[in-house]
Amino acid sequence: MRARPSKFMTVTATVLCTGALVSACEAKVYGTPPPPPESPQLTVIAPLGNSAPLPETPPDQPTAAFDGLDMRIRQATAEAARSGADITVAILDRNTGQLVTNGAADTVAIASVVKLFIADDLLLQEAKGQTTLSPDDRRMLDVMLRSSDDSAAEVFWNRSGGSAIINRVVARYGLSATRPPGNGRWYNTTSTVTDLVRYYDMLLAGTGGLPLADASIILSNLAESTPTAPDGMVPGGVYPQRFGIPEGLPAEPVAVKQGWMCCIGADWMHLSTGVIGPDRRYVMAISSMQATDATKARQTITQAVATIFPGGHI
Repeated sequence: MRARPSKFMTVTATVLCTGALVSACEAKVYGTPPPPPESPQLTVIAPLGNSAPLPETPPDQPTAAFDGLDMRIRQATAEAARSGADITVAILDRNTGQLVTNGAADTVAIASVVKLFIADDLLLQEAKGQTTLSPDDRRMLDVMLRSSDDSAAEVFWNRSGGSAIINRVVARYGLSATRPPGNGRWYNTTSTVTDLVRYYDMLLAGTGGLPLADASIILSNLAESTPTAPDGMVPGGVYPQRFGIPEGLPAEPVAVKQGWMCCIGADWMHLSTGVIGPDRRYVMAISSMQATDATKARQTITQAVATIFPGGHI
């Protein structure tokens, strides 16, 4: 599926080549997506939507922090394409409001990344006095976010009304391209990298409705993301979840939510999202669709991040 270009798009420049997490508890099949366009667009947007006013850039952090980023995104998109992968990328500098994408507006099933929305909705219910979370609930919430536990997600999804969770989060954060799953299964929620970046930005700013103290619970768990996640569909029952942002940016502190899924047509889908930097200045979301084995697919998305940020830092 392909989404309309975001209403945030204001400046575009041609890119030379094309680009495309849920801890899988079963194989998921969506059919083969249509082929990407031959010339995706690099998109630079500032500021991002109608989120809260962004803080001024500190004097020691120049507004030109993204110099050369467009060229490196072009390079990463081209490298991924040569490996048979379609990637979509969105990166936001929260200090300057500058958002850069590779122009691919693909809508993807976001798999385990939806666990952010499940946790957000649940914590807001508690903040409003609409529910009470027991110590066991808190432990399940932690493992759902850190280790992408599917059983915890299933419990909270069913308890909070299933697809109604997505509708509530979409309304609070103004996510124009995010949709609840057509079949009612949480991992089939669809979104775009730009919507996911918007979500993180507003979560950090407290403008999506969730109190900052509760947002801190989510982000603290993402900062403690575990090396592997339980996954009953792969040999050994666990899946490596250090691909993408955490492996591609080893020199930066990160707080990430990962997702992966097989099979979308012949493709593995990997999605790496999160907040980067000691001051949480940057937000990134990158997805990859590739007809290959899981190991190669993880290597491809990690290499894309490493190409975009040489040396493993912003």
